Amino acid sequence: MPTERMPNPATLIPEAMQALMGVNKAILGAGVDAKLLALSHLRASQINGCSPCVAGGAQQLRHHGATDEQAHAVVAWRETPWFSDEERAVLALTEAITRLADRPDPVPDQVWDMAAKYFDQKELAVLVLNIAITNAFNRLNAPTRQQAGGTW
Repeated sequence: MPTERMPNPATLIPEAMQALMGVNKAILGAGVDAKLLALSHLRASQINGCSPCVAGGAQQLRHHGATDEQAHAVVAWRETPWFSDEERAVLALTEAITRLADRPDPVPDQVWDMAAKYFDQKELAVLVLNIAITNAFNRLNAPTRQQAGGTW
């Protein structure tokens, strides 16, 4: 197992951590179901290989009502029966936004339109912000080799 290269960079700049946590707090208080936010956080973190965010995301997902089947199957959500159409829309949007460089049209209309079928503009804003902040945390943790179970 690789060792941590340094503490999480945001912990070394307390104002940065406060700002990141402020965005996270605003997202959590904006009215979108916390289970959907945790589902999105977990999927983006799996894609980015961020072990502390995967561990924390799975824990949060269960805390907000996901079944064990759901928590274990997020990585293979397309091949399982355990997710609603609304959850599938969130997962597809999360994957597209997290993998922006994987296709010429980073978030295809089909993906966006499916999410827009279930969420209004404010809710979509919350989801996009949640995906963005998750990717920010992943990009702080993964290159510095933060370990699951560590403390901030």
